[in-house]
Amino acid sequence: MTQDEAKRLAGEAALRELPSEGVIGLGTGSTTKFFIEALGGAVKAGAKYIGVPTSESSRALASSLGIPLLGDEGPWNIAVTVDGADEVDDALELIKGGGGAQTREKIINFASRRNVIIVDESKLSSRLGERWAVPIEVLHFAHAQTAKQLAAFGTVSTRMRDGAPRLTDSGNFIYDVATGPIASPRTLDAALRNVPGVVETGLFCGRANVVLVAGVSGVRRLVPKA
Repeated sequence: MTQDEAKRLAGEAALRELPSEGVIGLGTGSTTKFFIEALGGAVKAGAKYIGVPTSESSRALASSLGIPLLGDEGPWNIAVTVDGADEVDDALELIKGGGGAQTREKIINFASRRNVIIVDESKLSSRLGERWAVPIEVLHFAHAQTAKQLAAFGTVSTRMRDGAPRLTDSGNFIYDVATGPIASPRTLDAALRNVPGVVETGLFCGRANVVLVAGVSGVRRLVPKA
């Protein structure tokens, strides 16, 4: 099974986590793309779903598939949000933001009654930070000064695309902070958000109700331990 095949399997499995109708949060990233495509097929077949996209790229994809969409301003009554993750640890804590949308993703995650995370097996780690740096959205103003402060937490690099800094849909910078294995994601999240200029982090702590993990043996359904 290729990685794309696993991602598609996870995306299609997420349909089974949805109510029969309602408002659905649409995550961002390569795995969530397959879910949005599957949701578009369900809508075409008559399902009454309305989407709330976490990024302009997800909005464009959903719109092209005929999924009705709500505006960005909120508030929304979101039944379930389906999103991907870059890294998932044993406690189902998450690093997100590889797609550059972690702030919008976190807003919609918190606005949702349930959150379903879809990944392939390559995203699993014992501890966050083993495989992935922590993405940080930083205000455009004084972003280099903020990056200097972030260096206290690890090696800082500017997210680039096509030879220029990659900006979020809100026009902010993204800095990736390579921390190494993280002893306490919640403690680190709070410390990072205390740095002036930080808009939001890619640490999602206690925000996954279900994690669907696709691999050669099919899809595993993980839930947080009580």
